[in-house]
Amino acid sequence: MGSPWKPFLLLSVISGLSDLARAVAARPISYAAVLRMKPDSSSSAHDSRGRSRQHRGGGLVTPDWPAFSSHPLSALNLLSSQEDYRSEESEEFGPVFIHEPDDIMFPLSSDEKKVVMHCEARGNPPPTYRWFINGTEMDSEADYRYSLIDGNLVIMNASETVDHGKYQCRAGNSFGTVLSRDALLQFAYVGAFSPKARGGVSVREGQGVVLMCTPPPHSPEIIYSWVFNEFPSFVAEDSRRFISQDTGNLYISKVQPSDVGSYICLVKNPVTNARVLSPPTPLTLKTDGVMGEYEPKIEVHFSPSVLAPKGVTVRLECFALGNPVPTITWRKINGNIPKKARLRKSQAVLEIPNIQLEDSGIYECKAENPRGGTAFKGHLQVYTLPQWVRMINDTQMDSGEKLQWECKAMGRPRPTYRWLRNGLPLTSQGRLELHNGEMTIHKVQPMDSGMYQCVAENKYGSIYSNAELKILASAPIFVPNPVRVIATLGKDVLLECKPRASPKPRITWKRGDRRIQLNKRIILLRNNTLKIVNSSRADEGNYVCRAENQLGSAEMTAMLWVKEAMRVALSPSRVEVTVGESVVLSCRATHDTSLDVAFQWFFNQKPINFHHDGGHFESIQTVRARSSTVDLMIRSILLKHAGKYGCRAQTSADTVFAEAELLVRGPPGPPGVVIVEEITETTATLSWTRGLDNHSPISTYNLQARSPFSLGWQTVKTDPETVTGDMESAMAVELNPWVEYEFRVVASNAIGTGDPSAPSRGVRTKEAVPSVAPVNVSGGNGRRHELVISWEPVSEEFQNGEGFGYIVAFRANGTRGWKEKMVTSADSTMYKYRDETFPPLTPFEVKVGVYNNKGDGPFSKVVIIHSAEGEPRELPIDVRAYSISSSEIRVTWKPPNPGPGKPRRYEVSFWKDSEQEESGSKQQTVRNETSMILTGLEGNSAYLVTVKGFNSIGHGPPSAAVTAKTRKAPPTQSPNNLMWIQEGNNVSLSWDPVKAKANESDVIGYMVLLKQEGRAHNQVTRTINPSTILSLPEGGTYVIEVRALSEGGEGAVSSQLRLVTSSGVRAKSHQCSVHCQRWTALLLVLLVPLASW
Repeated sequence: MGSPWKPFLLLSVISGLSDLARAVAARPISYAAVLRMKPDSSSSAHDSRGRSRQHRGGGLVTPDWPAFSSHPLSALNLLSSQEDYRSEESEEFGPVFIHEPDDIMFPLSSDEKKVVMHCEARGNPPPTYRWFINGTEMDSEADYRYSLIDGNLVIMNASETVDHGKYQCRAGNSFGTVLSRDALLQFAYVGAFSPKARGGVSVREGQGVVLMCTPPPHSPEIIYSWVFNEFPSFVAEDSRRFISQDTGNLYISKVQPSDVGSYICLVKNPVTNARVLSPPTPLTLKTDGVMGEYEPKIEVHFSPSVLAPKGVTVRLECFALGNPVPTITWRKINGNIPKKARLRKSQAVLEIPNIQLEDSGIYECKAENPRGGTAFKGHLQVYTLPQWVRMINDTQMDSGEKLQWECKAMGRPRPTYRWLRNGLPLTSQGRLELHNGEMTIHKVQPMDSGMYQCVAENKYGSIYSNAELKILASAPIFVPNPVRVIATLGKDVLLECKPRASPKPRITWKRGDRRIQLNKRIILLRNNTLKIVNSSRADEGNYVCRAENQLGSAEMTAMLWVKEAMRVALSPSRVEVTVGESVVLSCRATHDTSLDVAFQWFFNQKPINFHHDGGHFESIQTVRARSSTVDLMIRSILLKHAGKYGCRAQTSADTVFAEAELLVRGPPGPPGVVIVEEITETTATLSWTRGLDNHSPISTYNLQARSPFSLGWQTVKTDPETVTGDMESAMAVELNPWVEYEFRVVASNAIGTGDPSAPSRGVRTKEAVPSVAPVNVSGGNGRRHELVISWEPVSEEFQNGEGFGYIVAFRANGTRGWKEKMVTSADSTMYKYRDETFPPLTPFEVKVGVYNNKGDGPFSKVVIIHSAEGEPRELPIDVRAYSISSSEIRVTWKPPNPGPGKPRRYEVSFWKDSEQEESGSKQQTVRNETSMILTGLEGNSAYLVTVKGFNSIGHGPPSAAVTAKTRKAPPTQSPNNLMWIQEGNNVSLSWDPVKAKANESDVIGYMVLLKQEGRAHNQVTRTINPSTILSLPEGGTYVIEVRALSEGGEGAVSSQLRLVTSSGVRAKSHQCSVHCQRWTALLLVLLVPLASW
């Protein structure tokens, strides 16, 4: 069966192709040139259709399609979309600057003698360019140094005398011409000082002096510094010496003998970094006396009138000569110096960064010394370049209309305005009126088309606002055409007629071949839209809108279909669920079978984002013959999911919206503001307001508190013990006195516990007598006749008030009366009591109590603490010392006789007998050992040794010094000429005997080290002869080393002997140092010198 849409489809294609042909043939025309109208321009609304010159450009302009465009048939409109896109690409317009020339400071010393002034504009047709210097057009053909590359001006071999000046770029095409802003080309250089020798300057000591710099020609401003005697010794500026960056001179307010010397002015160009030195100026002192004191004289100061642009940093200089050296101070007349201002160079420079209009005013610097004072005043004025407040925009108008443009700028001084058309100045005449920044053209004509510029300027600069004026003339054209409209039975229908045309066309409507007769149900609105009230099936058909002006005519067909209204049902309309559960909402739409339906879900009037909230929401759609259904599944519901859910069903004919309510039962919300009604030492009465119960009644409240001493929020006991859900007040009990608390309330219901309320304001409980005694009372140690008592301090949480301290009570064991001492610091942990009358280790009964401003608190339990035993009183006995090597001495002793002050450790002092005891060394035992080995000693040297005991109290007396002499050093000669013979698992080894030198210990034997590679165990053999037999337990690689032994210790190690053997192999060797071993069945023999072991 054929589709009922085929006739309409064929009609749409034919109509679309016909309108496309008419649209191409009827493109808008100007009296002077072909002009393009923007796709969104209407036929009659030409009231200053403006657009910004900053946003001109191509791009696809999408028309406002009727609702029918969502239907698949709307793909036919692609024809008109493509035509519109092509016309946008081919839009013709006047020049728009992309890049205007900038000011350039060109270094004359540059290796590349080429200056490029940039200028770029876009337009259709592409613009052409001309350049002007100081208002005169430049001829690139007459001077080979000038060339144009695109719009850029290139100047070769640039010269200051010829090329310095203001440049302007002019860009133009068939639609008009625009001028760029001015760009200043300057040249950076610094000349040379005059080579003529400078005369010396001679002054008295104490007199002021000015050394002139007299800088060479330069551009731009240069930086001054002075060299003293020779480079790079620079003059340091201070309160007595100042270098002006305005004059370049060096000012010395009071000359001293140290100032005598040669001075050289150094100038630096900040652009080229070139530096130039002046001839030296000698400074000498006169011999006819010292200059007396005199009042200050301001020698350098800022201008009486200082002009500065807004935003720069301003430097005001002021320096005076005088004796004594004057002090410089600054003030602003009738105002305060800006806070951002800084004083530099010992207050000789007032620096104001980022200067603003409010910083303008009269500034005064004052120079004073004990002889008098002087002042200078100057006016600082801040100017601003013009800045746009309102600019002009591109405008398209019908011929005969009135154009009004206004541009407005702000600046100081106030800007003036002038107008340009196509780069030429305009004046008021005839239909053109100019008044400041306003321009009016009455009854615009095609000759008024072109590029206009409003120029706002003051004495410090100018700015340009550009716009294009197009006077339109076009026959009517409809885009899109035809238009398809689907309406709902019984609803009103609007058929729009908006052709593009200039001047405004005359509009008529007809249905078929007959002109439409207007009545109460068919109405023509003022904007030429045809309104059909209470539409019915009989209204279906084609409606034609005809537009006509003096340049032509065009028709647009609107095809109207009337469909039955859609019905939407959302169920359930109200549902309650509990947090964590899931629910499904079903939206069913009954609609015309010829229409497609689209659904969208909303939550509290906002579309649901299934990608963002996909974890909780899922949509499932089902399509049937006359109805479509979409289900919304909400999983793992949270409290935030409660609210209104909407389902919107939309066809190309109408849109229907249905809504359902979801109630979520969950734990209660947070209670309202918590207020502390009353506070005592240990209680706080709280009140709060009920929060949301989230559809489940509140059963209980839980009160929580937080203090600086708690680990977060803690549940507190209350009165009553259970706070039920109908209560809004309760008392927190068993609080600590004098502690700052915050409180909050948490509500619970049958589903769970909710979020807590916001914390209350912090409150402090009232003071009370302390109730907690110190713990861990102990003591001991200390010096002789001292009783040391310590305890663990009471936390601030339990001090209960201000003025907290400790009461230390003690008495000798067996006595009656207690001695009490007050310790006023709450952080104290110790008290020392000294009494010369009690002997060491006297037992005392001790207890420690607490108090504060409210009274005395409890004492700790009584403990027994002994007084200090004191430092050792007896010296160690039977001290002995004897040498065990050339660098070691063993020292032994016995503990001192029992008595007060038992030593805990010992200290051994030792020094060479040729030195003083103070230059010696000391070593201490780890515990109470009674022996020690002294190491790192010199060989063959006598040492004196003493021993004394010590404990935590102090040191005891030293023993009498004993003497021990270290042995001579071991031999430095190593065993040489190692020889070996292997018999099975045995190796016979021999070497040359080692002979000790006179200052070395005699050889008493040898030590042979045998180690097998890959094994941790080493075999050591000692022998008194220069030979030995070693047993090799198994095959492998072995290393053998030999050392001489002496009373002074072990001697130097021999070269290593490396054997690679297999078990049961017999071999012999000769002197291994020459590698002449003979092999029988031995795999390898090698001697390799390695590091000593």
